[in-house]
Amino acid sequence: MPDGADPATSSRGAAAPWQPAGSRGLPQGVRLVRLAAGHADALRAFEVENRGYFSAHISDRGDAFFAEFDERLAELLVDQDAGELHFHVLVEDDGQIVGRVNLVDVADGSAELGYRIAERWTGRGLATAAVRELCELAAGEYGLKELRAGTNLTNVGSQKVLERTGFVRVGEREYGGRPGIEYVLALGV
Repeated sequence: MPDGADPATSSRGAAAPWQPAGSRGLPQGVRLVRLAAGHADALRAFEVENRGYFSAHISDRGDAFFAEFDERLAELLVDQDAGELHFHVLVEDDGQIVGRVNLVDVADGSAELGYRIAERWTGRGLATAAVRELCELAAGEYGLKELRAGTNLTNVGSQKVLERTGFVRVGEREYGGRPGIEYVLALGV
């Protein structure tokens, strides 16, 4: 069992069904909201401000991402309306975005979890609290039964977030051309 893994997992690595934690634990002044067109400017600013930090841990989105930002966002919102994905942002009271927490590849009761937290918020429990809240939404509002996630081997912070929130290591695969770890979480409904 990986260090910090949920003690509710069995010796075979199967996770006990996830259950809501009761208190979501998001810091005061930060809320998780569904991505909307009105977030475009704040989301772009978040991505630009944190681009260097993110690229140290995951693949860089590339210049095309920023050049085609508005068009890409419009496409994602259409896919979100169709139920193919669920994008969320962590918004401070002043409207600044400090994180993204997303579910993609939604099909057959399952989805892939991904998240990015602003560098200035790392190490303060925001990612863990946001993932917990999104798990609650995934099980309750979206009717999902399982989430998958992964991180590259060098992103220890993300590994800890996944393990703290009940995800169980199930294998290895590449993420952005880097060796990584695959996780799964069974959601209780």
